[in-house]
Amino acid sequence: MAEGQTATAAYLDATRRGIRERSASPIPVSVRYDLSSRRVVVEFSNGSAFWVPAHALQGLESASDEDLSEVELLGETGLHWERLDVDFRISGLMAGIFGTAAFMEASRRDGPSQAPAGSAVSRPDGAKGRRPGTSV
Repeated sequence: MAEGQTATAAYLDATRRGIRERSASPIPVSVRYDLSSRRVVVEFSNGSAFWVPAHALQGLESASDEDLSEVELLGETGLHWERLDVDFRISGLMAGIFGTAAFMEASRRDGPSQAPAGSAVSRPDGAKGRRPGTSV
């Protein structure tokens, strides 16, 4: 609250700012899980869309296609999977935040080899003391 401003005036100023910001930004109008690409697709009021790989998100790594398809908008700011008890802020996903700091660090460090298919390929090499994809 600015000095000398009443709580009511501060509230009205914040409300006006929120309305201005909302009208200047695209609003999410729908979300779906696209089975063919295995991505979550958020579509916006201006016709744009944002896609994110579902299994790259913390809490969704091993989710079934059926569970992933039950995604819903959480207001105008988030995504929600009721059965999985997982929520994400759309702005965070668009900024590349796919989980906690520890999850993100592990994802950067371990990379795609931790995906189910990558793990199956790398496991035999790792058991032999080699990096994935290296020859004898």
